[in-house]
Amino acid sequence: MGGPGDPPEGTPEGAPGSGEEEYRSVVFDESFVRAARIQEYSAQERMTDHTPAVRRRPPLHRGLSRQALILVLLIAVAFGTAIYMGVRSPYQTPGALQPAEPLRMTVIPLSPSGKVPGTADPEYLYAHSPAAQFRLGAEGVPLPATRATAHFSESQVVTALTTAKDYIVRSALYPEVLTGQQVRPVRVLLDPDQLDQFDQSFDHPSADGRHAPTGWLIRFDPAQVELADPRIRVQGTLAFTESDASTLEVTADHTFVYALRPTGSGAKAEVSLFTVRRELRFRFDHDDLRLRQAQLVVSAAQAGPLSCSDDSANRLHPLLAGQTAKSGGPAGTDPYATGDAVALCGALAPSAQPKV
Repeated sequence: MGGPGDPPEGTPEGAPGSGEEEYRSVVFDESFVRAARIQEYSAQERMTDHTPAVRRRPPLHRGLSRQALILVLLIAVAFGTAIYMGVRSPYQTPGALQPAEPLRMTVIPLSPSGKVPGTADPEYLYAHSPAAQFRLGAEGVPLPATRATAHFSESQVVTALTTAKDYIVRSALYPEVLTGQQVRPVRVLLDPDQLDQFDQSFDHPSADGRHAPTGWLIRFDPAQVELADPRIRVQGTLAFTESDASTLEVTADHTFVYALRPTGSGAKAEVSLFTVRRELRFRFDHDDLRLRQAQLVVSAAQAGPLSCSDDSANRLHPLLAGQTAKSGGPAGTDPYATGDAVALCGALAPSAQPKV
């Protein structure tokens, strides 16, 4: 009989104390089983007598795989190409840009030989003057055919031309500029290096070839004259050229014809024509093109009818219908003084006046 704690049937097979106690040393515990690697053989392997009992894994490759090496190589090539193009690109902004040159300006009054012709009808004056075929306003400032240059794309050339046109229109056709009420529409188009010179010109006007407001824009004395016709007649040309690898130049040559009458005189007052021939030269570097601003480096204007003795640096004082030029020539010039431009004055040809 079994002991009091044994089951009636005796000790179960495989239980502690049973006959298989001697095989306990070869029984695999749970951790061993879980860590075991299961290898399932293919049909071909099972049919082959010489198949090894355990398949060997391929050895691990140390270092980067072939795909990783190719990816690293491509990244290096792309990075090097980007650096090369950044250094060699003709559209890159130069690292050390030259400051903008100061504007050099000339304003030459044109004095009539007799009385200024006039009539109450501006259209009649235009029709009987050399401006009969001129266009109206900004239509008289057309853009030329464009093309890329050696170091500037066609879009950059178009930007330079349109910026120059904007400057011409704002400085010679805007009514608020012509009457001296505003200068900001012109100022915002200038390269920042020229703003000090521009501001000094209006704060302290001078006929020194550097600080004449009428060198930057066209403006009249509003206490003296007013526009009799806002449709200003214009004719001229724009041209461009690449002066060097980092500079694009635009030259402008336009003639503006204004119909004027005395301020507050009413519609029945006689109207006269006032003509300004204006030549401008602009420069653009890559920053100017990106910001749509310009460097105005040369401004030459011939305007009449004017009296040579009047100061044309700050404002223009046109002679109106029936008036004649004042006696005396331009203000005296000291040839020993440095830094001042020589005072100039010309004669307005009779053919430039309308036939009344």
